Formats: sequence, structure tokens, C-alpha cells
Amino acid sequence: MPSDVTRSRRRWLVLAVGVAAQTAACSFVYGMPFLVPLLRDSAGLTLAQAGAFVGAPTAGLLCTLVLWGALADRHGERGVMSAGLLLCALAVAGAALAQAPPGPLLLVLLGLGGAGAASVFAASGRMVMGWFGAHERGAAMGIRQTAQPLGVALAGLALPTLAGVVGPFRSLLLPAVLCVLTAVLVLLLAPDPPRPARVPGAAPVRSPYRTPVLWRVHAASALLVVPQFAVAAFATEYLVREQGWHVTAAGAFVAASQVAGAIGRIVTGIWSDRVGSRLRPMRRIAAGATAVLLLFALGDAVAGWLAVAMLAVGAVVTVAPNGLAFTSTAELAGPAWSGRALGLQNTGQNAVASMVPAALGALVGATGYGVGFALAALAPLAAIGVTPVSGERSSPPS
Repeated sequence: MPSDVTRSRRRWLVLAVGVAAQTAACSFVYGMPFLVPLLRDSAGLTLAQAGAFVGAPTAGLLCTLVLWGALADRHGERGVMSAGLLLCALAVAGAALAQAPPGPLLLVLLGLGGAGAASVFAASGRMVMGWFGAHERGAAMGIRQTAQPLGVALAGLALPTLAGVVGPFRSLLLPAVLCVLTAVLVLLLAPDPPRPARVPGAAPVRSPYRTPVLWRVHAASALLVVPQFAVAAFATEYLVREQGWHVTAAGAFVAASQVAGAIGRIVTGIWSDRVGSRLRPMRRIAAGATAVLLLFALGDAVAGWLAVAMLAVGAVVTVAPNGLAFTSTAELAGPAWSGRALGLQNTGQNAVASMVPAALGALVGATGYGVGFALAALAPLAAIGVTPVSGERSSPPS
């Protein structure tokens, strides 16, 4: 086992590599919404059809997250992450280079890319939990969770412009290359955290799912995916179609909002460390997400500037609880189950995420953005009551 000094220095490097790896994966999984306007213009897709391509990577994610988590529990994080990143790169490169119209083949390749990316989603959180103590875990996981908005920001800045030059699918070569590079970094610089030695003959650790607390954390997190993807999946489209923005300007706006969201995740993690709770802040943020969607609906009806402002605020508020939920899940599950628990946590979130773009796209197409987002506000409203604050431990385990 490494000395305290070596471990202290190493953990920050491991965290940085983990953030880079997840940023690369997220630039693909969550970068697809930036291609919606170009997909509709170049391929003549409806909003609901384009939403299916947006949802394909998250559909691939949810099919394999628990498997990757179980592999990380059993064999460690480094091998799982590097193998998954390479699989993601191969599938996404195949989609980028395929000489086929938008159809089933491309949906399958995008789904396989998401399946490979799932390795990072399931294992990198477990790696953070192993290298950091309870007193700083919220901040560390908050930093780790910045990968999602950073990946979205990177995609927002690069993909629309690149897609305008080489086409929407060929622009995905960028995240494919990033996944290869970060797979190499994981192999070279991100060793598995030290694990406690298993006592021979000891009974297996009992499942943490014998009580409803973890199930409620998963449920609340899944509900909070709805406002997150309502904003992330449709901000660019709304600014371009409804507010008359140029696609590049809309991408830059969303990218800047995502950077602010990344900072918000860190601040939220520090907040949870200081108050000794992950779920109390999470419940308060759910109330804020409800207000954001309702104010957006009001702005869409009477004041465009308010709708645009709520997209910016929503990019921060709606992503803020992710790190809290992941930290709480891993702490409640314990080291022996954290990979599987984080995989299940991700599965629930991405099951909802894979449905939100197409379902909300169809709803918006039928009723308009205001009504669609007002109905979406019912999800974070429900999350306020589902979040199991009373079942949380008074202080997280080390």
C-alpha cells in the first residue's frame, strides 16, 4: 500500500485523468444534441427522429452499466475504463465513417459507442471513492462530475462548426480520437486504488439494497435527469429555431453555460462536505430545478429573454445534484458494492435520459416549448419528496 504522501500526490493525478477520460466520453454521449439542427437540415429528420439519434448513446449506456460496475468491483477500475474507452472509440469512428444514410446501422453503432463509454461512468466514480476520504469526497466527486458539463462544452464549441465542414456524423471523429488518447492516459497514470485485504473464509458482504434508501436515491436521481436533459437536449434547438440565433452562437452559449455548470458541481460538492450531508442539498436543488423549468415556460410565453436566461441558469442548476447522488450512492453501498451500485445509479439515470429527448421532442412538437417544459417540471417536483433525507447517515462512512 502506498505511503500517505505518495497517495496524497497520486490521488489528484488519478482524479485529473478520470475527469479527462469522462470528458472525452461525454463529448460523444452528450454531444449529439448539438448536431440536431444539422441532422434535420441535411437529412430531413423530424425533431422526434433526430431525438432518437440523440438518445442512442444513452440507450447503449444503460444496457451495460451494471456489467461494467460488476467488473470494476471484481477486477479493478483501470482495465475496465481503458477497454471501454477503446470500444467507444472504435464504434464512434465506425459511425463517423459509415457510408450509410441515417438509419438502423448508425443507431446501432452509436449505441455501441455508448456501451463502451459506460465503462467510465461506472468505474471512474468507484476510483474516486477509493482514493479520497469521506471528508473530501463530495468535492472530489464534484470535480469528477464536471466531466459531463465540460464534455458538453467541448462538444458545443467544436461539433457544430466541424459538422458544418465535414458533416454531422463525420464530426464524431473528434470524440473518437479523444477516447483513444484518454484510454492511454488511464493505462499509464491511473492505477487502481488500494483495497482492503479480504479475510479468508469471511462471509460475502450483504447487499445494501435490503433497505429502500438506496432505491429512493436512484429514483430521485432518475427524476432529476428530466430537467437536465430538457435543457441540455433542446437548448441549442430552441435558440436556433425559436430565438433566431446562429447555430455557432447557440453552441457557444450552451458551452459557456456548461462551464458554469461544472463550477457549480464543485461548489455543490464542497457544500455537501461542510454540512455533512449529500441528500439535503440534493433536495433543495430539486426545488430549484422545478422553478427553472416553470420560469422557462413563462418566459417562452411572454418574454423571450427570460426563457434564454432560464436556459443559462438551468445549465447550472439541473446538473448540480449529480455528484451528490453519486457520492451518496457509493457511500451507502460501501466498497464491496459501490461499482454495481454506481452502475445501477447510472442505469436508472440513463434509462430516463434515453427517453427524454424523443418523448419531450414529440411533446414539444405537439404543444410547444412552454407546455412541454412546464410538464417536465413535474419530475423534479416529485424528486423533492422521493429524496430520502431522513434515511441518510448523519456522517458518511470513510
